[in-house]
Amino acid sequence: MNSEPQLFKQIKHLAAELASDQQVKEEHKFELYKSEEQFVRAICESSDGLWDWNLDTDEVYYSPQWKSMLGYREHELKNNLNTWTSLVHPDEKYLVLDKVQDYLSGKTNSFEVEMRMHHKGGHYVFIRSRGFKVTSHSSNKPSRLIGTHVDVTYSKKTAEFNIRNTMILEMIAKGNPASEIYIEIGLMYEARHPGLRCSMLELEGNRLRHGGAPSLPKEYCEAVNGLEIGPNVGSCGSSTYTGKRVLVENIETDPKWENIKHVALPHGVRCCWSEPIKSSTGKILGAFGMYYDYPALPNENQSNDLTSAGMLTSIVMERDQNQKRIRDLAYIDELTGLASRSHLYLSLEALIKTSARHNRQFSLLYLDLDDFKGINDTLGHDVGDLQLQEIAKRLINVSREVDSVARLGGDEFCIVVTEIDESYNAANIAQRCLDIISSPSDVAGRNFIQTCSIGIAHYPDDGVDLQTLLKAADTALYSAKDQGKNHISFYNKNLTKKAEYRFKEEQYLRLAIENQQLSLFYQPQIDIKTGKIIGVEALSRWYHPQLGQVSPIDFIATAERIGMIKPLTEWLLITACAQAVSWKKAGFPTMRMAVNISPSHFIDSDFVPLVKRVIKETGMIATELELEVTEGAIQTNKENIFIFQQLKGLGVLLAIDDFGTGYSSFASLKHLSVDCLKIDKYFIDDILTDKKSQLLVGSMIEMGHQLDHEIIAEGVETPEQFSLLKKLGCDISQGYFFSQPVNAVEISKLLKK
Repeated sequence: MNSEPQLFKQIKHLAAELASDQQVKEEHKFELYKSEEQFVRAICESSDGLWDWNLDTDEVYYSPQWKSMLGYREHELKNNLNTWTSLVHPDEKYLVLDKVQDYLSGKTNSFEVEMRMHHKGGHYVFIRSRGFKVTSHSSNKPSRLIGTHVDVTYSKKTAEFNIRNTMILEMIAKGNPASEIYIEIGLMYEARHPGLRCSMLELEGNRLRHGGAPSLPKEYCEAVNGLEIGPNVGSCGSSTYTGKRVLVENIETDPKWENIKHVALPHGVRCCWSEPIKSSTGKILGAFGMYYDYPALPNENQSNDLTSAGMLTSIVMERDQNQKRIRDLAYIDELTGLASRSHLYLSLEALIKTSARHNRQFSLLYLDLDDFKGINDTLGHDVGDLQLQEIAKRLINVSREVDSVARLGGDEFCIVVTEIDESYNAANIAQRCLDIISSPSDVAGRNFIQTCSIGIAHYPDDGVDLQTLLKAADTALYSAKDQGKNHISFYNKNLTKKAEYRFKEEQYLRLAIENQQLSLFYQPQIDIKTGKIIGVEALSRWYHPQLGQVSPIDFIATAERIGMIKPLTEWLLITACAQAVSWKKAGFPTMRMAVNISPSHFIDSDFVPLVKRVIKETGMIATELELEVTEGAIQTNKENIFIFQQLKGLGVLLAIDDFGTGYSSFASLKHLSVDCLKIDKYFIDDILTDKKSQLLVGSMIEMGHQLDHEIIAEGVETPEQFSLLKKLGCDISQGYFFSQPVNAVEISKLLKK
C-alpha cells in the first residue's frame, strides 16, 4: 500500500463486509457507515499522519505524512510494529502499549495518548496519537487498530517554555545566584531549538567573563573567559563592542573569528549569533550567544528568541549589578574606596571569632584627623574630599595586604592590624601613620600639613567582643586628643572612667543648655587712671548636682564638641545684655559688657544676625557691647574679615583676648579693625620678676596705643602689678586684685561703693 487513498478503500471495504453480515443488526449498520464516513472525511481534510495496525500479523501501515513527521521518506521505514517500537521513547513504550491493551480489552472507551518519538535529525518530537478498533465479524474480537498521529511538539514546547520562563522569573525575584539562572535560561532555549547551545557572557570593564553555558564544553568557556572586546573579536566580543547584533554564519570563514576560531572549531561550533545584553538605560552588560555545529543563519523563530533571550538575561545582569551597587554602598566607602563602617564591623566580628578559636591577637587603631573641620569650613567640602582621598591612599600604603583599612565616616578611619609580632606591631604602624599623614600634601593647588590622633586597643586584652573593643579604641583616641593631638594613645581602664565622665558631662550639659540651667558671673574691669568700674566681663558657670562645679574650660570645649556652642552663646548674649540694660535702668553708671565668643562663630553666617537680634530685643546699646575672641581664632581670610566688618558696622566693640600667646596677632591687626587688646595673664604673672615679660608688656601697650587700641591687662592680682601697669600706661585692669567673678547682686553692691 503506497498511498492514503488505497487505505481509505481498505477501510471502506472492511466496513462494507461488516455491514453485509446477516448477524449485524440494522442499527449497527447505520452506526458503522456513519463512523466510516466521518473518519474518512477527517483524514482527507487534515495533515495528520495515519497508521493501520493489523493486530493479528503486527503489520502496520504508516502513511507518508506519518513518516515525514519524523524526518523520513516513504520508503525508509518498514511497515511493521518494530518500526514504531524502535522510534518511541523507551520510557514511554510500555505505557502506550498498556493503554492500547486497556482499550482493546474494553477497560477504557477510547484510545488517546501523547508520546515522544525519535526524529531522524537526532531529537525527539511530541506526538499525540488517537485510534479506534475494528472488530472482526467472525471472532467478535478487535482485529485492527486504526488511528492518527499529530505533531504537538510546538505546543508542548511552548507550554514548557512558558513554565520554565515563569520559573526563571521567580528565581530572579527570589534572588537566586546568577550562575544558576543562566543555566536555566540556556536550557530553556536549547530545549526550544534542537542542536542549539547557548552562552551568556558578562562585560567587566572591557573584558568578557563567563556567566553560563550549560551545553558548551568547559574548555571552550575557559578559553573565552577574559576575552577583550573589540570590533572583530568573534561574535560576542564584537557585539558588546558595537552594541549591535552580530550574526556569523560560518566561524571558519568569517573575518571576525579569524584570530580566535582556533578555540571554537575543535569543539564543534560552526556558527554563532550574538545579541548584546543591555540594561534598562541602554548600558551594555554582556552578550547572549547561540551556537550550532553547522553553518547557518537564524530563521524567524530563532531570531525572535535571540532577542527575547537577551532581554531576559538583561534582567538577571542588571539585578546583579544593582545588588552589587547596593553592597558597594553598604560595604565600600564611595569617596575613598576603603571599607565602610558596616563592612568593618562584619569583618571584625568574623576576626574575633577566628582569633578566639586559634588564640590569636590583633590590634584596632582608631584614627581621627586633627582640625579637619577647618578645611571644609574655609576651603569647601570639595577640597576636603580631595584631602580625604589623599589620606586614604597614604593609609593603604602604610598597611599590609593582610590589614584592613576602613573609613568610619567624616574624618575618622580605622586600621585592623593582624598577625602581630615583634617586628610588626600596632605601635609601629601607628607611628608610620603619624609620619606619612603629617607629610605635606598638595590638594587642589593648596599645600597642607595634616596631623592626626590615634587610639589603639588590643584583642583580647582590651575587649573580647566588638562593642567593647570599639569602645576601648575610641576611648584611647579621645585620650590622644586630650594630649594635644598628633599623638598616639593606648587604651587603659582609667581612660574608660574618663570616657564615662565625658559621656555624662555631654548629656548633662546638653540638658543644662536647653533648660538654661547655667549661670552668669561677672568680673569688673577697672580704669587704671580713675580706679572706677567701667565694664564687666560676663563669665558662664555651671554647677551640676552630680558633677559638681565644672570648669568653664571643660564645658565650653564640650559644648563645641557636641554642637551646643551656638545655643550657649545665644543664651549668654541675651542674659548678659539684659543684665547690662537692667543695671542702667537701676541708675548705675554706663558700663560696657564684655562677652567671650567662640572662634567657630566667626565662620557662621548666622552670627551677625544673632547679635543684631539680641541688641534689638534687649535694648542694648551696641557701643556698650564688647565681643572678645581668642587670638588663635583670628585669621586673615576673607570670611573672618567680612564678619569683623559687619560687627563693626553694628557699632559693637571688638577685643582680641589672650593677646600675645598666638601666632597671628600682628598680621591680623593689619587687616582687622579691633578696639581692645587684652594682654594674657601669662605675661602679668611674672611681670615683676622677669625683665623680658616687663619689656614685652610695655611693647604691646605702646604698639596698641599707636594703633588706637585700648589695652586691658588680665590676671592682675597684686597692688605691685597694678602700679607697674599704671606706670607702663595700661588702660584697664582686670583680676582678683579687684574682685573675682561674682554674681549680678554682688556687682550691684560694688557699683554702689
